[in-house]
This record gives sequence, C-alpha cells and structure tokens, in this order.
Amino acid sequence: MSKQLIVIGGGAAGFFCAVNAARINPALRVMVLEKSNKLLSKVRISGGGRCNVTHSCFDIEEMSSHYPRGNRFVRKAFHQFFTTDTIRWFEERGVKLKTEADGRMFPVSDSSESITGCLLKEVNQYNVEVRMNAEVAELKKTANLFHLRLNDGRELTADYICVASGGYPKAAMFDWLKNTGHTVESPVPSLFTFNIPSHPVTGLMGISVPAATVKIAGTKLEETAPLLITHWGLSGPAVLKLSARGARDLAGADYYFEIRVNWLPGQHDQQLAEQFRQFRTTLAAQKISQRNPFGLPQRLWEFLLQFSGTDPEKRWADLPAKEQNKLISHLVNCPFTVRGKTTFKEEFVTAGGVRLTEVDVNTMQSKKIPGLYFAGEVMDVDGVTGGFNFQHAWTSGFIAASSIAAASIK
Repeated sequence: MSKQLIVIGGGAAGFFCAVNAARINPALRVMVLEKSNKLLSKVRISGGGRCNVTHSCFDIEEMSSHYPRGNRFVRKAFHQFFTTDTIRWFEERGVKLKTEADGRMFPVSDSSESITGCLLKEVNQYNVEVRMNAEVAELKKTANLFHLRLNDGRELTADYICVASGGYPKAAMFDWLKNTGHTVESPVPSLFTFNIPSHPVTGLMGISVPAATVKIAGTKLEETAPLLITHWGLSGPAVLKLSARGARDLAGADYYFEIRVNWLPGQHDQQLAEQFRQFRTTLAAQKISQRNPFGLPQRLWEFLLQFSGTDPEKRWADLPAKEQNKLISHLVNCPFTVRGKTTFKEEFVTAGGVRLTEVDVNTMQSKKIPGLYFAGEVMDVDGVTGGFNFQHAWTSGFIAASSIAAASIK
C-alpha cells in the first residue's frame, strides 16, 4: 500500500507542500483538505489581485530582517529554499515574475490567476486530491497512523500530516492543535492601519507621500516608507510595517497610542530652522501657502500651515518665530493619537501560532510527534508587507514536502 499524506489547508503553503511532495514521490497519495469553499483565497486577492509572490531580495540576512516574529527560524530555512528558488520554480512552469520599484515581485501578467492556475495545474498533473468544506475538528496519532475527524463527522487516516491551515484570529481556533500537545503563541492581528477618528487630517483622504517616518511614541519602533492618508486615519507601507513590528505591543495597549510623523524623513528641526532663515530672504515677498519649498502635496502643506496656526496669507518675510517653530515641529514631529485599527483589506496576517521551538526548521517536522509537519502562517512566523509572508509559505511548504517525500520513500 502506498503511503498517504494529508495537507490541512488549501492556501499557498498547503498547495506548495502538496504538489511538491506528490512530484518528488509519485507513489505518495496526497490529499488537501480546505475548510472553506475557496482555494488559494489569499493568493487570489493579494496585491490587489496581482499576487505579490515574493520580494526581490537575495541576501538571506537582509531578507530575514523583514520578519518581526520568526526571523531566526526563516534565516535557517532560507538556506534550503530561497527567493531565487521561488522565481525559478514558477518560471520553470511558465510563470515569469517581474520586480517593481519597491522590490515587490509579481507575475508579468499582473494577474494572480497566473499563480493559482499554475498551482492547480500541478495538482491535476500529480493527482493530488482536493476536498473542500472539510474542516478538521480533531487530530490524533495511534501507533504509526494519524486519525482525523472532520466537523461533519467524517473520519480519515494518513501516514503523514502537514498542517498549513494559516493563522487564526482567535486562540480557541487552535484548540485542535493544542490537543496534540503543541504550544500555541496567542494570536494578535498584524498588518493593520491606524485609526485617528475625528482628526482633521482625515479630510486629506487619498493623499500620499512617497516617504515619511512614522514613530510610535515611547518606543524604538519606527518605519520610513510611503504613507497614505485615509478617511479613517493613516495607512500605506510605513504604517503596515509598523503594525507588524509592534503587533504584540499595540495589542497590549488596546490599540490606543501616540505616533509622531516626520513628513520630511532625514530632516530635523535644527536643519529646518536654518532653511527657514534662508526662505525669509529668498522667498520673502511670496505667500507661505503659495510657495511650498519641500515638495509636499499642496493640500498637505496647507493642512500643516492651518494645523500649526500659521496664517496662509502671510509672506515668508513676516512669519513670526513662534509660528515658524510650531510649523517646523509639525513637519518633522507631527503628533497623532491612534484609537483603534482597521484590518488592511482582506490581506490580514496574524502574529502567533505554533511555537517555533517545537518545530525542526530543517524538516518542518514536529519535535513532539513524528510524521506531523507544519507550513506557513500556522507557525509563529509573520513578515511585513511586500511578499515576505508568501516567501515563508513557499519555503516552509517546500521543506515540508521534501522531508515527507524522503520519509515516505524509505
């Protein structure tokens, strides 16, 4: 009898594990269980429907720095399957990737269908069975066999299990895994935007700056990246990356905290004070509102003048020192009180999951239960926005597949 692998989860990590295990050992029977009626749902919606497959970074040390949780774990894993391997894997199957200015990599088609189509083709080619609406309620091992009970009462057995069920928003949803004896780091949201209710800045919704430094007051957490003003507050890569790095701290603060925004990253108040002295001469007769010397969006410049109590009709030569100092402060240290968060579209990520000390990074096998493997976000690994979470999915899925295939051939 051929050996059976059941992969729990029909997302990126689960599919990558299933198709690679079936390809490496064609005698292995492989089944994917997906609890919903949709396959590869995050792959389909990521990057606005284009699928941010990975990030154009080819240095393992640098790449691993983009994972607030699990960076040491992925650093070791990347030695087995890295960005270059992801690019090659998809290109060998007819899906070429391109790099955008910010490092994100997408299929040249600009359609996530290229990625989902590729994976589904592999499923068919290697006879991987896929069952939907199949949520696991219980997982047990007796002797050398795993027993699964689904929510609808169906029972299945397997020689190997790979859990690639993704992150869960509530701790109780991990109970079926905890019952196997594994420790789960409690889940908290990551990759969310900052709500600043009733603040006048929200009147500028839709305005973005190519770079701003956002710092969480009272911490060392800060990010410099594009920043977007929305109708509920602040978003864009700077905020999303910051939300990932501060996920646990911000949850502990119940999402009520202060931030400071430097709209002119790299500049500080003393530098600006010197520039303002020059502007008083070079722009003397011009109205402050009509001459924006920093290249900021005009509406944002006008907002900062108003926010600082500066009369926009004043000429540069007539700007009082008190107003100047307040304006400088708001340019490089603009305060906002965050009250709550908003999930970033449907591309939510959860910090938390199976404790990494219980997983062998070289095989993705459980250190507690032989034959049980993990892949993707179900482990306590998460990356910032930009293709890093998918790279972890491909890496861990491939390592698990290779390990299971090797074990099943013995």
